[in-house]
Amino acid sequence: MARRARLLEQLQRDGVLRVSDLTDALGASTVTIRRDIAQLASEGLVRRVHGGVALPTADDTRDPELDSPSGGSVGMLVPSLDYYWPHVARGAEGAARELDLKIVLRGSSYQTEDDRPQLNRLVDQGVDALIVAPRMDVPTARLTIEWLAGTGLPVVLLERTAHAGPHHAFLESVVTDHAQGAGMAVRHLTGLGHEKVGVVLAEPSPTRPHVRRGWLEAADDCGLDVTGTVDMLVPDAQSPDCRAALDRVIDRCLETGTTALLVHADAEAIALVERCEERHLSVPGDLSVIAYDDEVAGLFSPALTAVRPPRGSIGAAAVRLAADRLADPRRPVHRVMISPSLRVRDSVAALHRPAVR
Repeated sequence: MARRARLLEQLQRDGVLRVSDLTDALGASTVTIRRDIAQLASEGLVRRVHGGVALPTADDTRDPELDSPSGGSVGMLVPSLDYYWPHVARGAEGAARELDLKIVLRGSSYQTEDDRPQLNRLVDQGVDALIVAPRMDVPTARLTIEWLAGTGLPVVLLERTAHAGPHHAFLESVVTDHAQGAGMAVRHLTGLGHEKVGVVLAEPSPTRPHVRRGWLEAADDCGLDVTGTVDMLVPDAQSPDCRAALDRVIDRCLETGTTALLVHADAEAIALVERCEERHLSVPGDLSVIAYDDEVAGLFSPALTAVRPPRGSIGAAAVRLAADRLADPRRPVHRVMISPSLRVRDSVAALHRPAVR
């Protein structure tokens, strides 16, 4: 391609070039130049360095000063800045400081139909890598993933996994093992004698399929029959329809003799406990409840036992993956899964009597 030939000619003359210089000289977008550099680097014709591109050395060894991520910037796009993700961002910022990197944080929305405009702005700002939690439940999701894979930048997905290209190669990612977290909750409840352990999941959450899978797998491992228990979705706790949905959950618990519930997320778990109290059912006396997320579960009364995803560790691991990719573009793709923890508090109790009537 003529543009890549011109890039190589200019590089032969100058030795090292910044991406911003090339966008002006070649009249192409930042994403296009990044893509050209990535292709040329894969062919061994150039090597990527912080902020730009250099000629390969004679023995194909890297100059650590050039390849170091020191002083670079990482664009980070998350779907919310007021729940769950602030903890992730703080973990990312802590790791970035240790690596002398700067986080350029942007917040999207769970209602956004297309993340690419925000991502384009980050790339145009000249970030050296991207850490992204894109929406995967919209029609534009596949186009977003293909776009990310084609930027020529290191890309790390947060709490998402995806693949791109003709061979369906995975993008790098850092995720919580939510299925394991759900399993921990089920095993804790069965250890307390509960034989009917249900699950209640917030409809809007992208995490709910993983939590439900973990509930099913752990219930099977523990010999529980989930067909005669609670397996229900509820609207967001702020929805006017939530109260009626929670009443249906409680009614189902009473009908089936369900004595324990895993509820995702905190707001829905708190709303459920409050509705139980209004209906003169005690937690944990009549119903044991474990929340999933642990954002505010411990602040409620009774303090809710909760599964806590490793939010700070997720952000920190993503930054380290991006830094490692900047330092060595040829390293194998890494996909990291981090375990959550169970915080035992006051909303669960051993089962010493028959199910609620």
